[in-house]
Amino acid sequence: MTNNQNKKILLVEDEFFITELYLRALRKKGFQIDNVANGLEANKLAKTDQYDIIILDLMIPGMNGIDILNDLKNNYNLKAKIIIATNLEERKEVKESIEKKADGYIIKANLTPAELAEFIENIK
Repeated sequence: MTNNQNKKILLVEDEFFITELYLRALRKKGFQIDNVANGLEANKLAKTDQYDIIILDLMIPGMNGIDILNDLKNNYNLKAKIIIATNLEERKEVKESIEKKADGYIIKANLTPAELAEFIENIK
């Protein structure tokens, strides 16, 4: 088992119930987590480059996840792995475009919080 206490996660999710479930599952695995519900705040925090993993919802207020992903990947050389977490079934070409920039893409409805935590734990 990896030492998750050394992995710091930025969880960007605006749905309170989902946030609580994810926080509980990720903390149970030992991750350090900051969470925000606003895209502008998320983009600002991500640029501090203090995170190992960013779990990024696409539909958030302030600045959407696609714009954040594009800004971070086009303008910054961050160490963080960016995982897109959405319930939107994107058109094939949109999904492929997102997947080219992101380090992972998950459909939230298809994963339990425990499965998400396990997925995150296996990211190198």
